[in-house]
Amino acid sequence: MYKEAPAKLVRGLSLLDATMIVVGSMIGSGIFITSAESSRLVGSPGWLLAAWALAGVLTITGALCCAELAAMWPRAGGQYVFLREAYGPSIGFLFGWGLFLIIQSGTIAAVAVAFANFTGVLTGVVSAERYLISPVVIVHPFTINQLSFNGYALSLSTQQLLAVVMILFLTFINTRGLQTGKLIQNTFTFTKTAALLGLILIGLLIGWNHGSAAFTSSWWQPWQNGWKPSSSQVWFEPASEGLLVLALIMLLGRAMVGPLFAQSAWNNVTFTAGEVRDPGRNLPRALLLGCGIVVSLYLLANLAYVVTLPLSGIQNAPQNRVATAMMQAALGPRGTIIMAVAIMISTFGCNNGLILAGARVYYAMARDGLFFKRVDSVNVHHVPAVALIAQGLWAALLVLPRTVTVNQQTGAFTFGNVYTQLLEYIVSADLIFYVLMVGAVIVMRRKAPEIERPYRTFGYPIVPLIYIIIAGLFIIDLAILAPSTSGIGYLLVFTGVPIYFIWRRR
Repeated sequence: MYKEAPAKLVRGLSLLDATMIVVGSMIGSGIFITSAESSRLVGSPGWLLAAWALAGVLTITGALCCAELAAMWPRAGGQYVFLREAYGPSIGFLFGWGLFLIIQSGTIAAVAVAFANFTGVLTGVVSAERYLISPVVIVHPFTINQLSFNGYALSLSTQQLLAVVMILFLTFINTRGLQTGKLIQNTFTFTKTAALLGLILIGLLIGWNHGSAAFTSSWWQPWQNGWKPSSSQVWFEPASEGLLVLALIMLLGRAMVGPLFAQSAWNNVTFTAGEVRDPGRNLPRALLLGCGIVVSLYLLANLAYVVTLPLSGIQNAPQNRVATAMMQAALGPRGTIIMAVAIMISTFGCNNGLILAGARVYYAMARDGLFFKRVDSVNVHHVPAVALIAQGLWAALLVLPRTVTVNQQTGAFTFGNVYTQLLEYIVSADLIFYVLMVGAVIVMRRKAPEIERPYRTFGYPIVPLIYIIIAGLFIIDLAILAPSTSGIGYLLVFTGVPIYFIWRRR
């Protein structure tokens, strides 16, 4: 076991503050856009809701397990500490390394881009096509044995600039002290939760109509809605009813990618555990209360989608903005503006929570000698400023790369944003660390039964096993259906293996 160093952080977070971090970190842009892809994969309103419900089961069971560990070890670093204590420093380091390299910083970058994207609905000055520095190709697209690979470019559009400014601004605000970051977090979390609740009420009370998916589409037999998966999706031709059912089950797993991403980051509150008052009592309550609120709101939001829009309207929403399409159907053109403002509020508050929480992991790692020594410090405001700045600068840099594809007929380049795609890469890798964390409850019950546990996991050992089984099936399913994206996620995390041994040698 590691000995706790003298605390440097100030315990200034109440139960309400901790709950706001959970809710604020979870509600971002995912709920407003990911249902489009999920509905295309499963082809019916019932299975769309099932994908969100299954993701909710993982979230709630995971939170129940995490709560026991958080109450046992209420220290800065949270999940990093849990993994380090249960499995040793190498697994803890891999988690922190992956968090810094792509999971946390990449998510901060993508949420910032989403904020700038919806700002562009209000003003044409902010646009992905208005370049201050035009794309500079640094790696050209290439082909190996008839396999084509994207290239990469760097650029600075007004959209990217606003995303960078947002990251740096929120990083600066959080270096000014916990109370400042906490005030922003609570204010924006209350606001965006109210906005999401407003969307739900508008959909259920105003948008409800008999031309919607709820009344015109089969709920549980997607083939009656014209759904037929291709062999390229599931690696076989679903020619019979039995194979169609098998394909549906497999694609249901892939349809959970968006909902799982939208419900991720609930563990961020454990990163700030060293600053929570009475953590043995407040951390479990914050986790369960916050996750319960968000899962319920997400299910109601999807119900609002299916009672307002036809199935084709959900599946073919412009740029996957299902919430915008729903608001426009319910309120007309003004609904688009209302929704854009709501998403800007949501993403701003979400990123503040991600920035506030993530830096605490690198701070904890540095105290263990597994990260840059300067990160093991707090400023005059008693916050890990160096960790915040390092995270902010790296996340800002992650906004700049863009993927490059080439038209084979014309030779023209098409530019995208690489980090919106990287979000797909991290889900499977991130879920592996969640599985290890849930497994740590079982490991520590056997390894150290004498440790005081202010909270014990409800339904143990059934609840941890439910999480591990569902998550394990999802990881296998995604590895089969999307080996390239899940493989890249694993690769990015495991670059930390040689780094760890170099650090240990030093």
